[in-house]
Amino acid sequence: MKNSSDRIQTSHGGSLPRPDDLIEANAKREAGTVDEVAFQKKLTESVADVVRRQVAAGITVPGDGEYGKSMGHKINYRAWWSYSFSRLANLKVKGLGLYDMPAHRSSPGNTVLSSFADRRDRQRFAAAYGDPESGVSTGPRAHDWPFCVGPLSYTGHKAIAADIANFKAALAASGASEGFMTSIGPASCARIGNEHYKSDDEFVFACADAMREEYKAIVEAGLVLQIDCVDLGGRKPPGTTREDVRKDRQQKIDLINHATRGLPAEQIRIHVCWGALEGPHHNDAPLEDFADILLTAHPAGLMLTAANGRHEHEWRVWQDVKVPEGKVIIPGIIDNTTNIIEHPRTVAERIVRFAGVLGRENVIAGVDCGFSSNINIDEVDPDIAFEKLKALVEGAEIASHELWRK
Repeated sequence: MKNSSDRIQTSHGGSLPRPDDLIEANAKREAGTVDEVAFQKKLTESVADVVRRQVAAGITVPGDGEYGKSMGHKINYRAWWSYSFSRLANLKVKGLGLYDMPAHRSSPGNTVLSSFADRRDRQRFAAAYGDPESGVSTGPRAHDWPFCVGPLSYTGHKAIAADIANFKAALAASGASEGFMTSIGPASCARIGNEHYKSDDEFVFACADAMREEYKAIVEAGLVLQIDCVDLGGRKPPGTTREDVRKDRQQKIDLINHATRGLPAEQIRIHVCWGALEGPHHNDAPLEDFADILLTAHPAGLMLTAANGRHEHEWRVWQDVKVPEGKVIIPGIIDNTTNIIEHPRTVAERIVRFAGVLGRENVIAGVDCGFSSNINIDEVDPDIAFEKLKALVEGAEIASHELWRK
């Protein structure tokens, strides 16, 4: 993983807006009405183009845009993690949504990921969430959900091999020296229902072992692995204490450490996410409650939301939390939820703030989250997303001149 040894490196959260023809081809593929050879050709071309655009913008650590991750899987749900449904064995889609079950709702001392319907912000601001023009709406809820009904295992070897081949070819064509590829975190994988394992612990570690196969494939290909963990940011459910949150986050870091054991730490980064979509975020768990726990993760890189109005102040957390040698912090310098293009001077000021508390060599400038976390929802206009990446690069250049006195 590159560090900022002579200038501030730049990257982003992973998902980038997909071109309309790829979205259409993906929908036809999900419906079984597209020629697979033609689809793969379109996918290869699209990955090459998105990498070229990132490199042209000046991004030093580009990704594949998550273009190879189909998010429909024949259910009414297209969130960022649902690509994995087709890469795991012994799942059965059922009519009852996972989050309709009381056992999967947060309670004091039991912090779990809440469904959209159960979230306090969605209930309080129901009108905004229900209005498709508000910018907050997340679309219709899933009516079906996959459940684990037998021993869980990874079956996506062919799919991840194709993703890797497309990305490596695109990196070579663009001249990029390094690139990253995303994969869901173990606890996010465990959002599927469980009807097979006797305990939650047994189930979540089965998820970790299954996803480890994807992690290994990515790092063995020489790419940087980004493990996406919306569960590590998340919200603080009513009635829970700081210690409840800390216990929950430690359990999830333990899962990541189990899944990445023996893999090169310097080749892996974790994306700690509080959710990509625009919304109030006033119930987010504060970083200061568990920042020290995040640093116990085996992976060397830590990507954090830090640009939006709810989290920008949290750069101050690192004034009091010592970062171990070898760790690299990738703060979000650009907000992925707004069409405002950040001024390069604003970008530079944010970078310099982090460099002041972390050390310039330990900072990579990033984006809060993906620009297109759902296959059919762009958080910002596609063209504006790339202009925001250009602003990130311009600001990083300004900051580099200030920090290295070039």
